[in-house]
Amino acid sequence: MAQGPEYLKPTEKQLKARRKRNVAIALALVAFVVLVYVGSLAKLGAQLFDRAL
Repeated sequence: MAQGPEYLKPTEKQLKARRKRNVAIALALVAFVVLVYVGSLAKLGAQLFDRAL
């Protein structure tokens, strides 16, 4: 009787590499979001705070 397909289990070294890669991607994404936010604030400038509510 055949069982389901066998999947390779990643080694501890591969899991650590994956974690590091995920952290690097997350940090890059956060940096990009902050950069866009700061750029938006810089483009709007003082007009952002000098408006009627």
